[in-house]
Amino acid sequence: MSSLLRAEQLDRELTSEPVIASATGSLVLHGALAAAIACYGLLGGLFHHNTWGGPAAGGAIRVNLVSSALPLPSDQPPNNNVLATEKPSEAPAPPAPKAQQRVDDTAIPISGKQVKPQQKTTPKVQQSQPKQQNRAQYGEQSGSAMPRALPGQSSANGPTSVSEGDFGSRFGWYVDGINRKMSTSWDKREVDSRTPKGARVYLIFTIRRDGSPTSVQLDRSSGSPTLDRSCQRGVQRVDTFGNLPAGYTSSTLKVSYYCEY
Repeated sequence: MSSLLRAEQLDRELTSEPVIASATGSLVLHGALAAAIACYGLLGGLFHHNTWGGPAAGGAIRVNLVSSALPLPSDQPPNNNVLATEKPSEAPAPPAPKAQQRVDDTAIPISGKQVKPQQKTTPKVQQSQPKQQNRAQYGEQSGSAMPRALPGQSSANGPTSVSEGDFGSRFGWYVDGINRKMSTSWDKREVDSRTPKGARVYLIFTIRRDGSPTSVQLDRSSGSPTLDRSCQRGVQRVDTFGNLPAGYTSSTLKVSYYCEY
């Protein structure tokens, strides 16, 4: 019995299995799978679905920013300095001219109401000013004929007057010295008290180079003999008025002097 079983088992092992049937089934299964994939691709192309991008090549994504988007946080705090601005404010526009109220000519005037007459403004005429020339004026007019000095003109300084050219303007200090000397040497007590106030006597005398007076003469009497004599004695009492200035070239100086009571 056992020998029969071993013989059958050996026969089955030695008998070749059927390969053609298995290979055919595998090929049919793979062909059906490829056909199913092709059909799915064809059916998917017929329907449009919501896809990112457009059908064009590249398929870029387009994003639009809206105003309601949340602001991104800033690393630096905001600057609240109102002076830091790159665009200064413009100057305010000039005020518009006030519109003049129009008068309705067709209106009926109200009795008893006074209407102010309109004042007519006359336009101001701007006077034209001569144009100033920015250049020096030379060689267009004759020279001045005014003399440099006035010889013979009397130069008065208080009671003393000198007729020797410009002696009074050049040597005013010497003329002041003559006035001081005469004010101390003239004695008013020699004048009669009945002489009217303001009476004047004019004398002429000459001063030498050493300052001594000489040639005392009465030029114009005051009408009071005592006033005339007292003034002459006042000149004669002066020993010297001081040496004449070194800048004065003449040897004598003619002086006119008056005494006023």
